[in-house]
Amino acid sequence: MEIRTLALALAAAAMLAACAGEKKDPGPAAGGMPPTEVNVVTAAAAAATLTQELPGRLQAVRSAQVRARVEGVVEKRLFEEGSDVVAGKSLFLIEPRTYAANAASAEADVGVAKVTVERYKPLLEINAVSRQEYDQAVARLKQAEAALARARLDLENANVPAPISGRIGRAMVTEGALVGRGESSLLATIEQLDPIYVNFTQSNADLLRLQQAIKAGRLKRSAQARVELLLEDGAVYPLPGRLMFSDLAVDPNTGSIQLRAEFPNPKRELLPGTFVRIRVPEAETDKAIKLPQRAVQMSPQGASVMIVDADNKVQPLPVTTGAMAGADWIIESGLKGGERVIIDGLQKVHPGSSVKPVPWKPTASAATGAKK
Repeated sequence: MEIRTLALALAAAAMLAACAGEKKDPGPAAGGMPPTEVNVVTAAAAAATLTQELPGRLQAVRSAQVRARVEGVVEKRLFEEGSDVVAGKSLFLIEPRTYAANAASAEADVGVAKVTVERYKPLLEINAVSRQEYDQAVARLKQAEAALARARLDLENANVPAPISGRIGRAMVTEGALVGRGESSLLATIEQLDPIYVNFTQSNADLLRLQQAIKAGRLKRSAQARVELLLEDGAVYPLPGRLMFSDLAVDPNTGSIQLRAEFPNPKRELLPGTFVRIRVPEAETDKAIKLPQRAVQMSPQGASVMIVDADNKVQPLPVTTGAMAGADWIIESGLKGGERVIIDGLQKVHPGSSVKPVPWKPTASAATGAKK
C-alpha cells in the first residue's frame, strides 16, 4: 500500500513539473490568435489625371423609321425581329396584285398614246391633222408616261425596303393588317448601333471651378481625349470612347452644358436608352496622393482611413478627399506620405488591434482604374 501511495505521489509531481514547464515556454497557441493579416499601400504623391463621372444615356448614331408608302394589306414579314439588316433589304410585302394591274394598265395606255403620236406625226406634215390635235396627242403621251411612272413606283413600294443598315426592332404590325390608309403607317424601326453615342451633361459651375484652378496653376489641362463608360453594374466598358462636342450655351433650366461621346460597339452590347456613367478626364496634377475608394471610410464626421503604425497597430486617421482619379480618391489633406494605409481587411480590425501588414497587389481591373 505504501509503495502504491508513493507511486501516485511521484506521478502527480511529474505532472505538476510538466505543467510548470509549459507555463515557462508558451507557444503560439498560448499567446492567443496570430495578428490579422491586412493589405496595405504606402501613401506617396505621384502624377494623376483628375476625372469626373457624369450620368448619361445611350443613343443610336442613326435611327430610321420603316413606314408604309402605299395602302394595302401586309402580306408577309420578311425579317427576323432583333436581327441586323442591310439597306435595301425587303422587310414587308404589301399585297401587290392591285399595283401590278395598275402598272400594266398604265403601260398599255402609254403604248396607245405612242402609237397615236407616231401616226399623227406624218399626217401633221401634210396638214391632214391640225397642230392642236398633234399637241394634244403628245400631251396625252406624257400624261400616260407619268401615270406609268407612278404605278411602277407604287408597285415598287409594295415591297418595303430597309432605308438604312442596322438592327431592326419588333414589327409594329402583323401580317393581314391594313396599312397606309390616310397616313404612312409605322412598320418598324432600324437603329445603327456601331458606333453608339452617349449624351450627358456637365455642371457649368464645376467647369468654371476647374478653369479657375487651371488658370491659377494648381492644375494642368488634361491632354487625354479618351473617355470611359461605366455600365449599370459599375463595370468599366472595355473599349474607350472619344469626346465629340459640347454645346456653346448653358441650359438656363439646369445650368449645365450638353456633351456627347462616341464609343465603338462591335458586339452590339450597348443598347439605346440605357443609363450609364461617363468618366471624363479633366485636368492633371503633378503631385497627388491617390487611394482606392474602399480604403476611405465615410461617416457623418467626415472621411477617414485606417493606417498601420510603427508598432503594427491600427490607428484611425481623418482625411479630406477631393476629386477622383479614375476609380481612386485624391486625398487633399491628412496624409503626408509614407503612411501604411489599409486597403483590404478593414472589416476584421479595429483601432488599437495588432495586425500583420502585407503589401497590396491590385487586381487587373483595379490597376486599370488606378492609371486613369
